[in-house]
Amino acid sequence: MRSYLLLLAIGLLWGSQFIFMHQAVTELPPILVAAGRALCGSLTLGLLCLFMRLKSEHTPWRTYMLIALLDATIPFIMVAWGQQYVDSAVAAVVMGCIPFVTILMAPLFVSGEKITKSGLLSVLIGFIGVLVLFWPKLAQGMNAGLLGAMAILLGASCFAIGLLMIKRFAKDHPVVVARNILISSAIQLLLAAPLVIDLSTVTLPSHHTLSAITMLGVFCTGLVYFLYMALIQQAGPTFASFSNYLVPLFGVMLGALFLGEQIQSTTGVALALILGSVAMNQWAQQRRSQQAS
Repeated sequence: MRSYLLLLAIGLLWGSQFIFMHQAVTELPPILVAAGRALCGSLTLGLLCLFMRLKSEHTPWRTYMLIALLDATIPFIMVAWGQQYVDSAVAAVVMGCIPFVTILMAPLFVSGEKITKSGLLSVLIGFIGVLVLFWPKLAQGMNAGLLGAMAILLGASCFAIGLLMIKRFAKDHPVVVARNILISSAIQLLLAAPLVIDLSTVTLPSHHTLSAITMLGVFCTGLVYFLYMALIQQAGPTFASFSNYLVPLFGVMLGALFLGEQIQSTTGVALALILGSVAMNQWAQQRRSQQAS
């Protein structure tokens, strides 16, 4: 029962990030929203590492800087920028593409990984899901909504590559890895912000926006990663990966519930196709593991 509660909590927290992001970008530039999220998340995990007495021992900081660029900095900016132009439901479904992007890129980063027939089929189904999701905007031409959705897809792809790099290069405790990635990302974003925007034109955000950024950093970034690590230790990585089904599902539901967004028929079909592609790949992986054992 505890494992299922953790799984639901992870899906709910990760799925709710799109609501808080939607609220934050109404008053602040995307790069400042991303910087605030990374900073709050790193502080949260820093406190957890102090409590758990965890320290960095194996992975150099230059490696963390490279991983952070792909795993946090670019995704945080792209998702925040894209949500200026698309609903949180669309953003959630696009982020559900992370698993099949991982399938495509895994052979380049993980030794022994290869794309199987079932994996290729799941990628094809997922790609069709993305086309269905984008089709109404594609039919209208290259508008801001399409560019926003493509930006989120780019962020999701970078995140997937970053996850593969973590598996290959990061040798510290998982919570330490997450903390160091977020620290590196916060440094990158804070240094880049004055070069990208004119800080003198930025006004003090409202309490509502500051609360949204705090929720993004503390709960949807820092705490959720800690819960994910706890779930892996308790139930294993296969069970924890089922959160991929819940994140876009919760994102769509919460967007309709709290933001009053209309769920289009294409969104529902795309969600079903993308989740189906993930389910097919998970089933194939479990079958191969059983045959190997």
